[in-house]
Amino acid sequence: MPLARPPRPAQVQHLVAPVGVRDLPVEKGRRPEDYEFQIMTIPRRESIASVRQELTDRAEYGRWELARTRIFLGGDKKVWLRRRITRVVSTLHGPIDA
Repeated sequence: MPLARPPRPAQVQHLVAPVGVRDLPVEKGRRPEDYEFQIMTIPRRESIASVRQELTDRAEYGRWELARTRIFLGGDKKVWLRRRITRVVSTLHGPIDA
């Protein structure tokens, strides 16, 4: 019996400025620039429990939400995570009335 190879870790691609990337899962009325994305490629040998735990941790601690999941013929999975970018406008340098 051949030795089992350890599973490859998931590959993560982080998109902060998704300009020029097509077909990103965004909500209706929003632009891709309003989000940052993580695209995870998960090998088929990865256990479902470890994938579920990884996605749960990212959602709970990193505020990521699951946007899309795709399963390919070979069994590999691709998961798109997204989170909204909060842009804060400073009000500290406004006019001062004295």
